[in-house]
Amino acid sequence: MNSRPLARPQQLFIALLLILHPLLQPAKSAPPNILFAIADDWGAHAGSYGTPWVKTPHFDRVAKAGVLFHNAFTPNAKCAPSRACILTGRNPWQLKAAANHICFFPPEFKAWPETLAQHGWNVGFTAKGWGPGIALDASGKPRNLTGKPWNDAKTPSPTSGISNIDYATNFDRFLDGAAPDKPWCFWYGGLEPHRGYEYGSGISKGGKKLTDIPRVPSFWPDNETVRNDILDYALEAEHFDSHLGKMLDSLQRRGLLENTLVIVTSDHGMPFPRSKGNTNPTANHVPLAIMWTGGNLKPSRAIDDFVSFIDLAPTLLDYAQIPVAESGMAAITGKTLRPLLESPNSGQVDPARDHVLIGRERNDIGRPGDAGFPVRGIVTQTHCYLENIEPSRWPAGNPETGYLDSDASPTKTFVLEAHRKDSKDPFWQLCFGHRPNQELYHLPSDPDHVTNLAAHAAQQTTLSELSRRLHKALVAQEDPRESGRGHEFDAYPHSNKGNAGFYERFMRGERIKAGWVNDSDFEPVQKR
Repeated sequence: MNSRPLARPQQLFIALLLILHPLLQPAKSAPPNILFAIADDWGAHAGSYGTPWVKTPHFDRVAKAGVLFHNAFTPNAKCAPSRACILTGRNPWQLKAAANHICFFPPEFKAWPETLAQHGWNVGFTAKGWGPGIALDASGKPRNLTGKPWNDAKTPSPTSGISNIDYATNFDRFLDGAAPDKPWCFWYGGLEPHRGYEYGSGISKGGKKLTDIPRVPSFWPDNETVRNDILDYALEAEHFDSHLGKMLDSLQRRGLLENTLVIVTSDHGMPFPRSKGNTNPTANHVPLAIMWTGGNLKPSRAIDDFVSFIDLAPTLLDYAQIPVAESGMAAITGKTLRPLLESPNSGQVDPARDHVLIGRERNDIGRPGDAGFPVRGIVTQTHCYLENIEPSRWPAGNPETGYLDSDASPTKTFVLEAHRKDSKDPFWQLCFGHRPNQELYHLPSDPDHVTNLAAHAAQQTTLSELSRRLHKALVAQEDPRESGRGHEFDAYPHSNKGNAGFYERFMRGERIKAGWVNDSDFEPVQKR
């Protein structure tokens, strides 16, 4: 059948529609600005998490106006590898040298702030970005993985341990200089509560009391020294939170808060024995709250899904409206958190998010041959399963070099001195002693993960299933240790030349002083 030709007016009308069609489409909304606030060594201790001895009204404000995550984890509880996971969306065993601490960041791995900058964003940071380590591009030129530094503003320090960098003023100066027609991203990298602390400042300057702490974790002794140490840590976490509050207020005054995606977290757990630098729920569990008051985030929700730092890169690219395929970044393992953030539900939103992977390679010096203490593990709602790949090595570093994989602290020194007086003191073994090849903890009944069930006959089915899930994921992610290439991690050089061969030089009589260990922490002989 032949169709009747359209009348000329109809033809003109259709042609006009075709011309105007792009203009008639709804305008694509601009992406939100991004404030990424990350503390240094702050565990999941905040008012929103029910912690009475640390006051975090501004973190709590973000959680109330947005989404609070109960099960957020870093894959590696050490500064540089943890931050590398945030920046790349990949697990440490997928990052070559960046799996280690104080390393050379491989040129092949691009960071999402670099991608934002290349897409026209204003990108800056204050204090600590990625590090410690050296990041160079393929031509040897230094890279600013987290943008342009803004550190000129200073302020008197409230304690001898707190930085004098005025984080909030530096943020204001960044905003003053940001082009108004471009989106911006600012990385607030607070230096607190990283050690050292001013001993007793939690009480003397924070108005805290030893009795504010209802319970000391069972892997530390409960005494005045440890409680003071915890309160000093709390005071420094509160300093980080206070600058976050000033930044939120500044955004509100400028009319920018509604269109800013705010993410608040920390790189890993607190800098105490058996926490920072270790591999377990205490070390790897981090605070995480996200808000965007002008976005599609239903407020005052708490999410129980397990999320990892590798999920942050794809989330930020998602909200920045930059497809991963156009980001120039290496293949990203993490998954965007947008479905969780924009869900109306609380609790467990995505049943598939029922676990995270954790692990470590070479965190710090102090072992023969500059070796690390490699671990791989998996955490679920009920269990933590760990495989210590080299159990003959000292997990916190060798005793004769001061257990350098554990930051100097009153708590650390107290535990070491107590063990010298009584070799049966249980806390030394929990914090510094050798560990078996496998560890299995039932978290609902053992939240401090101190009772290893790996050898219990009744737990073998659970252990085998968790091991199977762990290794299936590691094979899929091409972990070099799954193909017999684990030695590669220990072979990567230190970016600080003073670290290379530290153990051997020390044992030859070069009394090299590492800045993060007390003189009394060195042991005269190895003990096992």
